[in-house]
Amino acid sequence: MAGMSAKGGQEATLDPRAFLDAAPALAWSALPDGSLDFFNQRFGDYTGLSADGLYRSQWKSAIHPDDMEPFDAWWRDLAQSGAEGTTAVRLRRFDGEYRWFQISATPVHDSQGNLVRWHGINVDIDERKCAERDLRTITDVIRQSIVVLSPDGTTIYANRVARDRTGLTVGEVNETGFFARAFHPDDVDRVREERRIGLLEGLPFELEMRLLHKSGQYRWQLIQYDPFKDERGQVLRWYVTGTDIDDRKRAEERLRNENLVLREEIDRTSMFEEIVGSSKPMRLVVKQVEMVAPSDSTALILGETGTGKELVARALHRRSKRANKAFVRINCAAIPQSLIASELFGHEKGAFTGALQRRLGRFEAADGGTIFLDEIGELPMETQIALLRVLQEREFERVGSNQPIKIDVRLIAATNRNLQAAVNAGSFRQDLFYRLNVFPIAVPPLRERSEDIPLLVEYFVGRYANAAGKNIRHIGKHTLEQLQAYSWPGNIRELQNVVERAVILTESDTFVVDESWLKLESADTQQVGGSLPVDGLASLGEQEIEMIRAALAESHGRIAGPSGAAAKLGIPRQTLESKMKRLGIDKYGQQPPTPK
Repeated sequence: MAGMSAKGGQEATLDPRAFLDAAPALAWSALPDGSLDFFNQRFGDYTGLSADGLYRSQWKSAIHPDDMEPFDAWWRDLAQSGAEGTTAVRLRRFDGEYRWFQISATPVHDSQGNLVRWHGINVDIDERKCAERDLRTITDVIRQSIVVLSPDGTTIYANRVARDRTGLTVGEVNETGFFARAFHPDDVDRVREERRIGLLEGLPFELEMRLLHKSGQYRWQLIQYDPFKDERGQVLRWYVTGTDIDDRKRAEERLRNENLVLREEIDRTSMFEEIVGSSKPMRLVVKQVEMVAPSDSTALILGETGTGKELVARALHRRSKRANKAFVRINCAAIPQSLIASELFGHEKGAFTGALQRRLGRFEAADGGTIFLDEIGELPMETQIALLRVLQEREFERVGSNQPIKIDVRLIAATNRNLQAAVNAGSFRQDLFYRLNVFPIAVPPLRERSEDIPLLVEYFVGRYANAAGKNIRHIGKHTLEQLQAYSWPGNIRELQNVVERAVILTESDTFVVDESWLKLESADTQQVGGSLPVDGLASLGEQEIEMIRAALAESHGRIAGPSGAAAKLGIPRQTLESKMKRLGIDKYGQQPPTPK
């Protein structure tokens, strides 16, 4: 420091060294290039070094050996920048004890702005450093991540829990690209921007993000930032705590998926009826349900289309120990084969074209509960392999990920196909068939339980009459006789539709069905040779081939739609297409000639 004063018209130049020598601290000065050229008396007294010794070593002989390299780097950078700065080193006292000092260096410029000298003061901060060490010792035993940041967000300190969880050092945290390395790719941009804004505002804030642990797994964290300010309101430090909230976030995500499934189920009001019937075949089904429901064994429900296989699956779920968890249904034949894996197991963002964000699959939505795979015989071979892994190892991977996800779910499957025949034909894995066929339940077609038709009609009439606001108190005797005499190729689903149509048209208190409906249905059925046999309950053979041919001929090669072959056979379009492919039948009912 230099100054000028005027008194009596004469100027007196004050030697800055006199001020430094009188300063109540260890003071020094240096030339513009950083070479030290003055030490005050207090500096020499403290270190016990002579002036010659201090000049020769540039007082570095007093610095702790471990602090020498970072001090040299700091001083070199400071001399080049010409800006003021501070650092902390340990200085050796005359008696050999090292104590922490804060070194502050201030540049002095002339009137033209040229750097002419450095002035510096070293202040004893050993007690503060001891307090910091004690604080770090305390924070290291706290089982929560704690990090200290400078005002600009640079990491100064991280406790043991934070270091152990991430496997990173403080230096690595401050490196360029840390965000991309430490946080989930979907969170990086959001976290960086929210953190930047929070640090600028200087107010407490918090962030939720997925942090990469050294185990290789991402876990959700709640990161809370609290500023420590001086008396002027300037931020001196940011104190940051991290709390693992992964279990909570997963529970919330599972709940959202369960609610989504519930909304889907509510929309399908037609699937809420109970199993109705007291015939011998149905009593056997109910007994089997009661026997296997309490266990976690896989059940395979066999039956023709429209027999109520889903109702049996729901009954198994309601009578199981998982009854208060989700029941997730998926029709494997109703989803394009290219998307079935994503639907079942979910996908990561960018896994394929159109995957704009991560999506949980139905298995994760059913975690802890039951998943019902209808038309399981339509699963493509690659998905069968993934399903087999779920059954064997209770884990799977989302599409586009190699991170295994553990799952606790009970599987119930259903099919109208003969899976053993599919195994023989090479379209279904034998090992998967054995895993599914732990406890088979065969649901009888309606024509084999005609004594249940009066009960079913009464149930459906009551349901649809209430919905339509009609008071139907009687069911015509002749109508019941007609309904029991009919073969019902569409089974209970067909009966349900006939009853709903009749209720809409009924204008009295007596329920009747137009005879022409059943006669027309019977004529159509005879034209195609009767309803298609249920794979799993009847063998594949010439009868099935002829029925498909006849249906295709009647529909002029049309497969889908109300007048298509699938509708005439009473099976889904996807099922018919699968059967045609397996049997080698084209849409005109032709088969390739058998080689001789």
